[in-house]
Amino acid sequence: MQLARVVGTVVATRKEETLIGFKFLVLEILDAGRGNAVGSSVVAVDTLGAGVGDEVLFVTGGGARCNLKPGTPIDAAIIGIVDSVDVRS
Repeated sequence: MQLARVVGTVVATRKEETLIGFKFLVLEILDAGRGNAVGSSVVAVDTLGAGVGDEVLFVTGGGARCNLKPGTPIDAAIIGIVDSVDVRS
């Protein structure tokens, strides 16, 4: 699970049939992990209704497909919209 900020949207009028109806968002990574550098971008499927400017939690790989039809070809999915983050050192 990683933390990111929604910075844009992706519109794809032609796509794999199992992806019809899904919204795609561009995320800017806020924490490093799983091979993604801070500040890099990833496109994720949104099933929660996140929008530009929201901070979100997302997963990649097999975990991204857990709530979708088997065989849906995605690699990143938003799994939470963040209300707050509290980091203590």
